[in-house]
Amino acid sequence: MSISDLISLNLGSPAVLAFALGVVATLLRSDLRFPEAVTSLLSTYMLFSICLKGGMELRHAAIGDIAAPTIATFALGLTVPIVAYAGARRFVGLGVADAASLAAHYGSVSAVTFTAAESFARAAGTLEEGFLPALVAMLEVPGIVVAMVIASRALGGRNLRSAVHEVITGKSIMLLVGGLLIGSFASQAGLEKVTPIFKDLFPGVLVLFLLDLGTLAAQRLKTLRAVGLRLVVFAISMPLVFGTIGVFVGTAAGLSVGGAAVFAAMVASASYIAAPAAVRVGLPEADVGMSLGAALGMTFPFNLAIGIPLFHEIAQRIG
Repeated sequence: MSISDLISLNLGSPAVLAFALGVVATLLRSDLRFPEAVTSLLSTYMLFSICLKGGMELRHAAIGDIAAPTIATFALGLTVPIVAYAGARRFVGLGVADAASLAAHYGSVSAVTFTAAESFARAAGTLEEGFLPALVAMLEVPGIVVAMVIASRALGGRNLRSAVHEVITGKSIMLLVGGLLIGSFASQAGLEKVTPIFKDLFPGVLVLFLLDLGTLAAQRLKTLRAVGLRLVVFAISMPLVFGTIGVFVGTAAGLSVGGAAVFAAMVASASYIAAPAAVRVGLPEADVGMSLGAALGMTFPFNLAIGIPLFHEIAQRIG
């Protein structure tokens, strides 16, 4: 497929179009918005389903197949927040707390970006790995912890232990790790009974979730305008740089074309579930709304519309 075909395939996805609908509806001041309880239910379903399916695939994966991707995941999980912090301090001009907040968000991962990339790679027929959700769980924590350590050393007296505890025991990690364990160790007969809910219904729930995220992303655009152009440049350059690096690292780790593209999208994404919760505990003086504005208002839609097909094209060319 050419890059234009890949972009058309991506932009024609019901999930991407639903996200666009949410953005347009909010910009037109529509009252389209899910109740908080529904939003929470959708995010819970998404996180658990992603790793439940990953756990089902992980039981069939050989250790040799996942060893190199695991090392690559942790290596980039430790590198991205350090670079993000330096960029936020020197280029965007943020203080220590806000820069560490951005580093935590960009050092972690967006499970929905991963899902969109995985769906795209499957539709393109280039994805061979089923264990990639396990890497999502591995990438969620290190970046947030590194960002908190940086802030703790720079500011002193930070509640680092509470912040790390919030990350490890938070909803997203519990659902991701729990889903992996259940998918890996539950009986095959038991898993077959719940497959219609957690696998067959997943594409439809993803569309609803992205519709809701579209409304939230449009609201966060106001934050980006308030901070300035440098934050917008940061929010686009981060996924471009680390997504491209992720393609090369994923390919070197032995992933397929689709696997390398999905891995790149993971590295290029920014968290908006686990990271905000941890930052509120460990860095209460940080402007979480600004970090969410960059992650959800700019980086997420960029990856959804442009980043995913771009990473796939790069993976095809070097694969």
